[in-house]
Amino acid sequence: MTTDGRHVPAISAAPDAPGWVPAAVRDAGAQLVPVGHETDGLLWFGPLGADGLAEVLAAAPSARWVQLPWAGVDAYLDAGLIDDDTVWTSAKGAYAEPVAEHALALTLAALRRLPERAQARTWGPELGRSLYEAQVLVVGAGGIARTFLELLAPFRARTVVVRRRPAPVPGAGRVVTAEHLRAELARADVVVLAAALTGSTRALIGATELAATKRGAVLVNIARGALVDTDALVAALASGHLGAAALDVTDPEPLPDGHPLWDLPTALVTPHTADTPEMVDPLLRRRVTENLRRFVAGDDLTGVVDPVAGY
Repeated sequence: MTTDGRHVPAISAAPDAPGWVPAAVRDAGAQLVPVGHETDGLLWFGPLGADGLAEVLAAAPSARWVQLPWAGVDAYLDAGLIDDDTVWTSAKGAYAEPVAEHALALTLAALRRLPERAQARTWGPELGRSLYEAQVLVVGAGGIARTFLELLAPFRARTVVVRRRPAPVPGAGRVVTAEHLRAELARADVVVLAAALTGSTRALIGATELAATKRGAVLVNIARGALVDTDALVAALASGHLGAAALDVTDPEPLPDGHPLWDLPTALVTPHTADTPEMVDPLLRRRVTENLRRFVAGDDLTGVVDPVAGY
């Protein structure tokens, strides 16, 4: 309580708060307290996954808000932690720029056959395609997808977005719903996966979808590895039907040493580095600071998780 009787929200951070957290909490008009019964809001900074969060929540039964550090919330949903009794916010949209930048880099590398050339020890054939005026299919319509579409604009790409609802998406030439996915796969030169991992999107790209994909097309995944059936992907690449795959995420992850994807010359795998800690920290700080201010003021929070939609 303040001297005038106003409640000062108690904010806890776990397991290890970045150095900027105390000042952010104080500047928002809240107080930083250890995790406990007085905790009103919890800032969670745990590693990827849900390990340890259940125990912390049990120690903070009065928490009304939990801020998660990642855009994807599938691990927390799978653990049964996210419910309607608490407001959960994620970092969805906060990391859109670096991830979309990586998606563009992977797209260009795959089209230009750079993975093969990086390993080549002989001159080889003249191969490669341009992104200019290519048919690009983007699966998902969140912040990453929208930022990627902005980056595509100079290339005059013909863009189609697949999403749950047929509502317009800025920068997209057309928007279709998921039942049209296979038809659009047959037309696309590049397929970029930027969708959340939910029950309905797990293995969204399987053997049937890969068979429907235009021969020689490029698949880029910067979302979640489990959106793709990895065995089916390996088969599509090995047969030559799929021209290339550029993946920042895999299933399983980390991709084990000796996995067939490592040996395929048309596969490019980066180790989930579309948003490194150095890139993420200032963006997460911005999201947390904004939500702290909103929480104290009683305003709507940014990045609220929809447990039903799964993101």
